[in-house]
Amino acid sequence: MDITKREITKIAREVSKFTVRTLREDGIGTAEFDVIHAIRKNPGITQAGVCKIVGMDKGAVARQTANLEVKGYLIRKENPADGRSQLLFPTEKAERLKNSKAHIEALFYEWLAEGLQDKDRQEFARLLDILYVRCKAESKNDFSQMQSIVKEGYSDGE
Repeated sequence: MDITKREITKIAREVSKFTVRTLREDGIGTAEFDVIHAIRKNPGITQAGVCKIVGMDKGAVARQTANLEVKGYLIRKENPADGRSQLLFPTEKAERLKNSKAHIEALFYEWLAEGLQDKDRQEFARLLDILYVRCKAESKNDFSQMQSIVKEGYSDGE
């Protein structure tokens, strides 16, 4: 039995709704923002590189980059190492994008935690960090334990 009642997922879904709404005010969707972020962090990246970072297929990244180029968030330059591909660079407009996805999420989570007493906030953060470290370790291990659990079923001793 899931004692969390998937509430972490439910909270994240609500934060995502707010984030999408806020980013749309800047004329950017969350997928577009993810592409901008990848290009800002990796100027001169190819579309194939963006695909790897954001986990989108080639067609979706091609549409996103075309839209972002029209909106003035990125420019393309010829790839001197490969004439078939182009390098993507952020524009000043992309660099000035006032609302980052992470910033909006952080503001929401800070607001949400204000409803807790200080000692409860500290304890929640401590416990959440334990869960995050466990989750990240499982991710780095290619989710091997979770894959086994999904295949074999999970038993908590009941």
